[in-house]
Amino acid sequence: MTGPFDWRTAAPHQVAVLDDVEVLVRCGLHPWERHPERPNRLRVSARLYSRTEFSGPGTYVDYDPLRALIVGWQGRDHVDLLETLLQEAVDAAFLDPLVDACWVRIVKPEIFPETRAAGVEWFKVRPA
Repeated sequence: MTGPFDWRTAAPHQVAVLDDVEVLVRCGLHPWERHPERPNRLRVSARLYSRTEFSGPGTYVDYDPLRALIVGWQGRDHVDLLETLLQEAVDAAFLDPLVDACWVRIVKPEIFPETRAAGVEWFKVRPA
């Protein structure tokens, strides 16, 4: 995934990438997801887009705060919806003033035996 852009009209930009950060989180609506001793394995990916072109220190997008947030989800209280975590991730992405847009995806790779993964993703543009 490189982003939902029309590359023929897109302005130059940089993208900070986090791919498949794996964490164990107590989340889900199904009864079998509500056992604290068996958290779900989540896989989180993100793209942080900036129109600021890299020209040295202070002009790069820092993905470390988002990664720290994601890793920090381990051990927290149960969350019913992945969308709750998704909103936290999007909010964290926009803490960096250089981020103009972001794409975040959270999947549960082991939730259903017939799927590779099930989850949610959002693409958001920085609010005006």
